[in-house]
Amino acid sequence: MRARVLHLTIAFIALFVLLAAQEIRVQLVDRARTNARAGNPRRSLTNELRGALLDARGVALAQSKAGKRIYGAGASLSQLVGYSSAVYGESGLEAALDSILSPPDERLTGVGDAAGLFRKNAGKGGQTGSDVVLTLRADIAAIVDRALPGSIRGAALVMDPRNGNILAAVNRPTFDPNTLAAQWKTLRSSAQSPLLDRALAGLYPPGSTFKMVTASAALDTGTVVPSDTFSDPGYFEVGGFRIRNAENEVTGTQNFTGAFALSSNVDFAQIGLKLGLDGYYDYLHRFHVGDEPGLAVPTAQDEVPAKATIVPSELAQMAFGQGGLAVTPLRMALIASTIANGGVMMRPQLVKEFRVNGRLPLSVPPTRWERVLSETTASRLRDMMIAVVRSGTGTAARMPRVTVAGKTGTATHVGAPPHAWFVCFAPAERPRIVVAVVVEDAGYGGVVAAPIARKILEGSLPLYPR
Repeated sequence: MRARVLHLTIAFIALFVLLAAQEIRVQLVDRARTNARAGNPRRSLTNELRGALLDARGVALAQSKAGKRIYGAGASLSQLVGYSSAVYGESGLEAALDSILSPPDERLTGVGDAAGLFRKNAGKGGQTGSDVVLTLRADIAAIVDRALPGSIRGAALVMDPRNGNILAAVNRPTFDPNTLAAQWKTLRSSAQSPLLDRALAGLYPPGSTFKMVTASAALDTGTVVPSDTFSDPGYFEVGGFRIRNAENEVTGTQNFTGAFALSSNVDFAQIGLKLGLDGYYDYLHRFHVGDEPGLAVPTAQDEVPAKATIVPSELAQMAFGQGGLAVTPLRMALIASTIANGGVMMRPQLVKEFRVNGRLPLSVPPTRWERVLSETTASRLRDMMIAVVRSGTGTAARMPRVTVAGKTGTATHVGAPPHAWFVCFAPAERPRIVVAVVVEDAGYGGVVAAPIARKILEGSLPLYPR
């Protein structure tokens, strides 16, 4: 009996030693790494000293007042700006830029000492965190927020094609980060995924908006010239698969611009096959489809089928944005921006300037990613996109006294109506704003998404005249 008690005592002592060792490791060895981890709710205990997130004109998108985090843009930029909460952790830019925004004492040592982990005023008395100026514009985000119907699921992204600056990224459904605690249970359980940043992380088949890539590749390689004509009887058969246009439309005989403006799947399936697998995938890589864009916040990776698996029928479908392709609204904005910027793709950018305490402001310059197309090809694509809005499927985006270049998309997927897309830029002659809109399960892009994009352009262009 004594032996059994002794063995049990030794076992309890051994367990206690193991628990003590684990506690020492967590509190001392891993403390800094644990507290520095983005999303750790205890980091927001220092919100009183946390730096601000400012828009490009100095408007506070996130700032601390009386120990509380205030979000000036409200619901319009909530997924991208994110939140910092002692209960729910951090998200969006609040999480991504936490090491800059947090007070410097906390950046070096975590939130106080071991006891300070639980202390509400941990870090008090130290310096405040640094501010970050973003490329976002609160006023443009408000325009987008008003243009997007509240009842839809989808997103709209606005950017400057000349420098890659993202000006707004607005989602539906959305939420107000100022009332996060009251909404949290509903936000987490909702099947509508209001916390998801669809503009940067929503993956959708691009539909006919992706004809911008196919047309670019065909023109840039000389596979097709503008004067070439195509015959669309309403269907095209390849590999035992019959390709049709939406609603079985027949566009007849058209030149290349007409085929693009009327968005003929039949014509573009044949163009994709003429371009060939190597040529098509070469331009997927040139447009960096599937590549990480290098933003401050995480983005979804585009879905691109492995080249070795592609058969002719799937290449034909990919040529008009179907098959196994899935992309984000950000990706489609980048593709349109490349055309708008004379064939040069700029890296997308969210951070404009760091204002670190005790140092001169550090500006983040625009970064050229790659020349994707020749200037001649980009100019021809611009003219073809003007034709889409002037007399093709995108007439709902026409504006008085402003030339709009755009491309519609009606992206089919299993089990629901098509996603409605519209991607555009204006003024077409000297583009300064690109807009990408997607509305889930909504039908025709030209009917649903194009009017939304027009409203965004109408409101944003006067606010962004340079």
